[in-house]
Amino acid sequence: MKKTIRFSFSGLLALSLLGGCNAAREDGRGNNHVAKASTERTAAVECILYDGMTKDSPQLAEIKSGMQVQVLDSVDAYFVKARVSNGDKVVTGYMYRTCFPKKW
Repeated sequence: MKKTIRFSFSGLLALSLLGGCNAAREDGRGNNHVAKASTERTAAVECILYDGMTKDSPQLAEIKSGMQVQVLDSVDAYFVKARVSNGDKVVTGYMYRTCFPKKW
């Protein structure tokens, strides 16, 4: 005895759309991280702007206490992504969160 399975066009469409949502999440483009506007902060202490998120990363700039820093993203518990204007040159890198006052 043969059993016949019938699918409606709308059912197939709904399944394909749901499958597409899962695929977007699996490849990293479907995360719910909301981009926030950058924020101007004042460095509380002297710090280093690094190229990566370790102390072994190359140093891009030295940030003096009281210098204005544009914080682009809070990357993790220890680092923020920051942009600094160093004369006529704009440099983007990573800084420790501890460089800024606690009103985070």
